Amino acid sequence: MPIKFENKTDIFFDLDHTLWDFERNSAMAFKTVLAPYKVPFTIEEFLHFYVGINEDYWERYSLNQISQSELRFGRLSDTFKALSYTAPSVFVEDIAQQYIEMLPQYNHLYDGTFELLDYLLPHYNLHVITNGFHVVQELKIRNSKLDNYFKTVTNSEMAGVKKPDPKIFNYALDLAKTTAQGSVMIGDNLIADIEGAQKAGIDTIYFNEHKKAVRPELVQVHTLTQIKQLL
Repeated sequence: MPIKFENKTDIFFDLDHTLWDFERNSAMAFKTVLAPYKVPFTIEEFLHFYVGINEDYWERYSLNQISQSELRFGRLSDTFKALSYTAPSVFVEDIAQQYIEMLPQYNHLYDGTFELLDYLLPHYNLHVITNGFHVVQELKIRNSKLDNYFKTVTNSEMAGVKKPDPKIFNYALDLAKTTAQGSVMIGDNLIADIEGAQKAGIDTIYFNEHKKAVRPELVQVHTLTQIKQLL
């Protein structure tokens, strides 16, 4: 574990997959949405394909290769195709909308989230930078009782660009009235969160939950509470 960061005033967090347990909440939302329909597959079979397909679509969305609507429709359409299930476009669109509405109703957080935030709050200004959709992310933060921790929340719709574009980090810094030198970015995505923040001159902590092999000089943790040793 490296020496503690010094002279920092502001901590920026990614939301999904970092504080907010996206996979768990997403699974519960889909289980609820799909329950009334007589589909020829289980929720486990659905998620087996959906998780990887969704990750691919989000990566393409982050790199401006597809639109928001293409993400919402395509990730479901491709999952149904992988399951050999013929789904009319109107059905896909309906499920996509129901899922977006249902997702913020489930708000499990990663272990140690409140412990970490309670530890940091007296000493730092806390913020969020997310590529997620504005309305959905606001509901997630409020429903999971995270809203009182964060001074600012920057999303890609506000900034006009997505992580890893350095412009969203500069937008967040301006909104927070702080500097790159005085800030740290914490996130789970090596490209969007870590490389993006570093290009903006911000020090980073990689939340490496799954213990992926990364370059040794990268500051990383495997649990949220380990961040207390760095800040």
